[in-house]
Amino acid sequence: MSHFKRSLDNADLAAYVSKQLNNLFPDPNLIDDAYLLPYVQQAITRSFDCHRHILKKYYRDGDDTLFNHLNSDHYAMYLYLLSNTVHRAGGDESVASKLFLLNKALHGLDAFYSIQLPEVFLFVHPVGTVIGNGSFGNYFAIYQNCAVGATPDGGYPSFGRGILMYAKSSVLGGCKVGSNVVFGANAFVLSTDIPDDSTIVGSYPQNKIVDNHQPVIDRIFR
Repeated sequence: MSHFKRSLDNADLAAYVSKQLNNLFPDPNLIDDAYLLPYVQQAITRSFDCHRHILKKYYRDGDDTLFNHLNSDHYAMYLYLLSNTVHRAGGDESVASKLFLLNKALHGLDAFYSIQLPEVFLFVHPVGTVIGNGSFGNYFAIYQNCAVGATPDGGYPSFGRGILMYAKSSVLGGCKVGSNVVFGANAFVLSTDIPDDSTIVGSYPQNKIVDNHQPVIDRIFR
């Protein structure tokens, strides 16, 4: 059975996060460790359920699953999960907002707390990445300087299972993206449907779609 090896226990992690929030946002509404603690526990459980499916280096030590608050990818994912956990549980929206802004300040990542990422996802050094509303299937991986968002008509993408977005790729508008799809570096897709088992390169409207013969889940996840 896989164990979750963690750099901080729940109480220490709650204290660590609350100190960061109170130092960055020194307004009258200071956040107490005790308030954060139940959300911290829930988000840690969600982190374990996510990390244990990731095969990449720094997520595993033999059979053990790892979480290190000083690994920026781990911490960026955790802060999203923590902000989303507060939001989903009907907690203080100002706390969720501060957690979102802390993540943005530390990692240059714009992943708002109300966005519903899947149970299993992966951020890979996500500096400059913006993730807007959309429908996300399980096993979603995204690199740096990527964008997921809407067009002026309000259309958002929907993604199937097993998606990999390499650096500087963007998916905007009402795209229906199938499963096992790879967006190559610098790919730009606008309001275009993408079939299963595809790799997309180039920019709209001259995108090129070729077969993807290597399953995304086998590359990154377990």
